[in-house]
Amino acid sequence: MASVEKEYVLGTHDAEVERLGIQHRAWRPHALAAWASACIGPGHTVLDVGCGPGYAALDLAELVGIRGRMVAIDKSLRFLSALEAMSGERGLKNIETFTADLDAGDFPAMTADRAWCRWVLCFMQKPRDLLARLATALEPQGVLVLHEYFNYSTWQTAPQCLELEEFVAAVMASWRDSGGEPNVALTLPSWLEAAGFQVKSLRPIVNIVQKDDMLWTWLRAFVDVGRRRLIDLGYLSESRSQAIWNAFTGLEARDGSWMITPGVLEIIATRGNR
Repeated sequence: MASVEKEYVLGTHDAEVERLGIQHRAWRPHALAAWASACIGPGHTVLDVGCGPGYAALDLAELVGIRGRMVAIDKSLRFLSALEAMSGERGLKNIETFTADLDAGDFPAMTADRAWCRWVLCFMQKPRDLLARLATALEPQGVLVLHEYFNYSTWQTAPQCLELEEFVAAVMASWRDSGGEPNVALTLPSWLEAAGFQVKSLRPIVNIVQKDDMLWTWLRAFVDVGRRRLIDLGYLSESRSQAIWNAFTGLEARDGSWMITPGVLEIIATRGNR
């Protein structure tokens, strides 16, 4: 495969920062519901693990308020700089950033009431080690909220689009070749219990949407940005990338087209007493 920056398999370029903003806006209702289920609120100290540019961290900082503390962790300095700029624009003074390679074992010395982690474990080479560190970082009875994929290949369309299925297969291969696992959520409940957590709830999230839905916009942006990234990584040729995009936009222009989103598992777990 081509030699490219290894910071993050999807990249940290401007187009990816913008795409992650679309992604958070699309998934924000699900995130807010999960945080409510975990009773995240004023005064809490919250970890955002693998925060990216920090769109969720900004919402969490407002949720915990001036008496709370938001600690955002990521290995990308570019992402953390974007978060610091946005938090400054909003006048939020309760966000701290911490640079860490989560696979290397780095973690801030702190104790949190809650932790949030979305689509991070699926990219990691040592996800179980991160769960163990989270168990140590959380207070007894502290709550961990996870959103991870359990079946990425549920991402399909009606009518069927073989080019999109080709794209999805290339995405999954690129994650696995970098040491991740797209369907990591299937093993998370047992790993959490082994790490000392009690799983309180499991909720599958699969949506069927049309082109006027924000989730369609999220997936469209991922196809557009992702196909370009897959060229850089050596998983798609220029011609196949363009064929995928032509097929996708053709499907989008067709009345009555539907898209099924990749299957996500929401997990809420409580750290047991040690």
